This record gives sequence, structure tokens and C-alpha cells, in this order.
Amino acid sequence: MPDAAERIRILLVDDHALFRESTARLLSRELGFDVVGHCGSVEDALGVLRQRSVDLVLLDFDLDQRDGGDFIRLARQEGIQAKILVVTAGVGPDDAGDLIRAGISGIFLKRHSAASLAQSIRDVMSGKVSFDEKVFQTAIAERPSARSVAQAEHFTKRERQVLSAVFEGLANKEIAARLGVSESSVKATLQQLFAKTGVRTRSQLVRIALERHGHEF
Repeated sequence: MPDAAERIRILLVDDHALFRESTARLLSRELGFDVVGHCGSVEDALGVLRQRSVDLVLLDFDLDQRDGGDFIRLARQEGIQAKILVVTAGVGPDDAGDLIRAGISGIFLKRHSAASLAQSIRDVMSGKVSFDEKVFQTAIAERPSARSVAQAEHFTKRERQVLSAVFEGLANKEIAARLGVSESSVKATLQQLFAKTGVRTRSQLVRIALERHGHEF
């Protein structure tokens, strides 16, 4: 069993008690997961986060009279830096765009399996992003083409290849295999992308892509 320090500490926030409690039980059985709490409101979630260290928040978008955007805004105001994976029955393109710009690490649709959710959690905690492909494409459908913007910003061909792979949620090792280069070369290219775009993480790269680019490489 993983050491306590290596376990992923998860907070589940969903106002549907049956879904919340059943998901908490399922995730508690996963190797390396520690569900530190589950609650149904923004206020209760913030209360837990003030008391407990949490690595990842699984956040429903619709929370009674509030939504996931309210939680993210208030959590960031309090300096809470846990990663956020939105777990929802559905979200419109405008709301999805706002969530991505707010810096979430992914959007997972509830119609997918529990096993898929566990994998999305591991992907996010390994540094990848995890977005439902259709939701992500719809969110950026009205954005300008990344190709013209990327070229205007003087991105190299390799940088565009790596950025496209980041959009797909690939890890450094997977990107290296696809491009036929070393993993250290991918890491170096990512650092160049971070420097050019002024960001530090993959999720921030996705946010910049939504704001300024698009998804056509």
C-alpha cells in the first residue's frame, strides 16, 4: 500500500448525496486514493479545505444555488491551491470556457465509468490535463485558429507539435514516443512554451490556448 504521504487526498463536492456518497465509497477502494471528505455546498467545501490538506477537488458544476465557478473563485481568494477536476452531468460551452480559464485541470462527464474517473484523477495528479474531448472542442469552437496565432508568436514546428499533444492530455513520455525524441527534449520544449506564453503548468497552457489560440495544429 502506498505511503500516506504518497496517497492522493481527495475532496468530493456534489449536492446530490447519493452520487457523492457512492462515488466516495468507490474511490476509497482505489489504491493510493484517500477521500478526506465529501460535502454538498461551496461553504462546506471551503470549511473542509481550511482544516485539511487536499490534493484534488472533484467538483460538481451545479451546486444548488451556486456553481463550480463560485467555488473556484472563493477557493483561490483564500489561497487554496488544490487541483480541480470538474465532474458534471453536462456543462455549456461558455461555462466550460470560463472553467478552463479559471485554471481547472479537467472536465469529466458523469456518464463515464468509475474506472475512467479513477484514471482521470491519476492523469491530473501526474501533471496531465483531462478534458472530455467533445466538451473541450465545443468550448473552443468559436476561437481563432491556433495555427495563425502560434506562427505569429514564432512558435517552432516542434513547439506546435508538443503543444498539440498537451491539448490531447499526453504525458511527456507519450509525447516523446509520438515524436521520436527523448523525454528530456520534450521537457525542454515545454519549458520554452512556458517561457513564451508566461505560464508554468499544463492546465495554464490549455487556458492560454482557449483565450488566444484554438485547437487546430
